[in-house]
Amino acid sequence: MRRGRVALTFNRRNDRNNSENSEFEEKLINVNRTAKTYQGGRRFRFAALVILGDRNGRVGMGIGKAKEVPVAIEKAKSVARKNMITVPVENGTIPHEIVGVSTSSRVLLKPASAGTGVIAGTVPRSIAELAGITNLLSKEIGSRNQINVAYAVFDGFKNLRTVKQVRALRGAPAAVPAATTPAASVAPQGAPQ
Repeated sequence: MRRGRVALTFNRRNDRNNSENSEFEEKLINVNRTAKTYQGGRRFRFAALVILGDRNGRVGMGIGKAKEVPVAIEKAKSVARKNMITVPVENGTIPHEIVGVSTSSRVLLKPASAGTGVIAGTVPRSIAELAGITNLLSKEIGSRNQINVAYAVFDGFKNLRTVKQVRALRGAPAAVPAATTPAASVAPQGAPQ
């Protein structure tokens, strides 16, 4: 071992105890291996994509890169904790239809009625379930690269707005306007219709 570098060791028992105490569930989506050829042979590096969520509207995504898989996963988890977003969940689904975009990947996310379940590809399903969404329809459009699809889903979730948020942005009153009564909308007798 060279001087100046600290070796990272992982005790699996300690990792298990930390995950039990954590408020977030984690899901490893993808591990990508890259190789660089040196004079003595190939050197491999790994990139891990991890999703963290509390199944209550909070979800985060992170990518970690390292020479060993466990180190890459730990880095991805710490990045995911820093990149947490809050997803508005109404009755187990999202408030409105939206398209998330990242590079050449687009993901269409649609609210679904109760009992539908999460009908989505692997990556959108994992993110939606860890965010606490139980009913959702989605379609991946364009590139199906897992990392780009994950970024596209997060873009869609970041841009979701509830009715209250939209009203506040527009400066409209928070109360719902009273519905017109059927008697007021009826034309007077003798008037042409």
